Amino acid sequence: MARTLIRLFLDTVATWHKPAQFLRRGGQGWEAISADHALADVESVGLGLRHLGIRPGERVALISENRYEWVVADLAILGLGAVTVPIYATLTPEQCRAILADSEARAIVVSNAAQLAKIRAVQPDLPKLEFIIPIEPGLADGPLEKTWDLVTGHGALARGADPLLFRERADAIAPDDLATIIYTSGTTGEPKGTMLSHANISENAEACLKVIELSPADVSLCFLPLSHIFERMAGLYTMLAAGVSIAFARSIETVAEDACQVRPTVMTGVPRFYEKVRMRVLENARSQPLLRRGIFYWALGEGLRKARAHLAGRRHFAPLAPLADHLVGAKVRARIGGRLRMGFSGGAALHPMVLEFFLAMGIPIIEGYGLTETSPVITLTPLGRERAGSVGPLIPGAEVRIGPEGEILTRSPYVMKGYWHNEKATQEAIRDGWFHTGDVGFLDPDGYLHLTDRLKDLLVTSGGKNVAPQPIEARLKASKWITEAVLIGDHRPCIVALLVPNFERLESLARRNGWPFASRRELLARPEILAIVQRRMDRLNETLAPFEQLKRFALLDQEMTQEGGELTPTLKVRRRVIRERHAGLIESLYASPSAPANGAGATTGTPEPEEI
Repeated sequence: MARTLIRLFLDTVATWHKPAQFLRRGGQGWEAISADHALADVESVGLGLRHLGIRPGERVALISENRYEWVVADLAILGLGAVTVPIYATLTPEQCRAILADSEARAIVVSNAAQLAKIRAVQPDLPKLEFIIPIEPGLADGPLEKTWDLVTGHGALARGADPLLFRERADAIAPDDLATIIYTSGTTGEPKGTMLSHANISENAEACLKVIELSPADVSLCFLPLSHIFERMAGLYTMLAAGVSIAFARSIETVAEDACQVRPTVMTGVPRFYEKVRMRVLENARSQPLLRRGIFYWALGEGLRKARAHLAGRRHFAPLAPLADHLVGAKVRARIGGRLRMGFSGGAALHPMVLEFFLAMGIPIIEGYGLTETSPVITLTPLGRERAGSVGPLIPGAEVRIGPEGEILTRSPYVMKGYWHNEKATQEAIRDGWFHTGDVGFLDPDGYLHLTDRLKDLLVTSGGKNVAPQPIEARLKASKWITEAVLIGDHRPCIVALLVPNFERLESLARRNGWPFASRRELLARPEILAIVQRRMDRLNETLAPFEQLKRFALLDQEMTQEGGELTPTLKVRRRVIRERHAGLIESLYASPSAPANGAGATTGTPEPEEI
């Protein structure tokens, strides 16, 4: 029987009463927060919101970086039967205004002065917003602003007068009631408010626990945005349902340091995170003296042979594998606490090279797939049954079929109730009971799902050829010289690429070879650098059909960022933004399509060999 999300939390507290249900970093180091203490905080905030007049079904927004109070506020809202509207902490004031206006939120919880300033800037345009509740002290100043301590204090008084009041309110919630409205990150258009019920998410969490075993002995490090359904379902509710302790990383930049201290056994990430970890390990290895570097590559080679045999389902006799693991794998694991037994990856398929690398290091990465509209998991790979290039088989309760254009269609108890205030979009997305994901893929004979591209991302050249950009982009990003790639070619005569190079690696190479440069732009204009990238492109083109081959490229002198609007909060490229922002550059690439691609010419100096 489906549970509400607040019932899931209440059951966890009653079952385990963990002394360290949550961990957070404070001024004196890591602080453990017990399950019972967390329950008291949730009840106090919930009843405090009730004191303000928040009632079932009303929307309460939440804009905050990951922190303990995010979870408390979310569970408090859900326990009242109200609806949580999470907002990414990276959004602009205008983007916040649009979400608050569309959701008709009566209140918003904000984390700090920076987030409060955003809401203050747009509050005059939001007549239905009645309360602004800053978490950090000393910030509440305006007429609508109520301190976190004040709200909690009112709730604590109500708890004292009636200790069962909050739980009576929680018990009145039905599993099919609306729990949250999550506004999609909008890689291709305006965000839509995805309506998910308590049952949508809680049943999705329970289904995942039938595939992957988690226990109260596990510790998870939470660093992806809780505003995103992947971290919220997988990194919060699923962990709570299994009794896992949850530690909150201070930021994405401190994950490595926090992991060393918390020593997690499990963690969630997106493909770009794992790609960066791999790149960092390899960069560190290359900076070592010759002997250490040689030992690293020998041990990595041993690990990769074992990993590839595992992925191919073959037995591999590796008498030196324990030594290789002792020399390299164990040291890499120690850098993230030494106890990590698996990582989870969602959002897109990992490049096989990345999956193999982590397996070689003794850290299996469990891939899954889904969307906000599916709560989110549709497929999940069982531990030990990893398959390169696949996002796993269906979880219990999920169905998938492939549409006429190769689109992945799904139906299950996890599919959303619809889009808030957008019946037209709901009817377009859910047809004949099947949710149309917009992703293109196929099921292999063993029932593993493979993603090939986004339906709307498919490039149709002016010659009528369909080109799937994501697999080609993934192969470009597998190079040590390239960190991001975006293919262009829709309704164009050929395919071109915008590339963000690995600036650290190129700058190091230039210094070693004595190539002068005063800026990144000067560095990227050097013929030696262009030739390195051109050779990578030439090797790739040898493996592509003629209509897929990349005819020209341009190197961008700035990273793509969330703050700049080029990446979503889960580090996916916003193609529309990229096309608009670099429209002039793209036109210049097509100004003379028959000309040689950027970078043609000889190079001076010898670049390093490709990565293993």
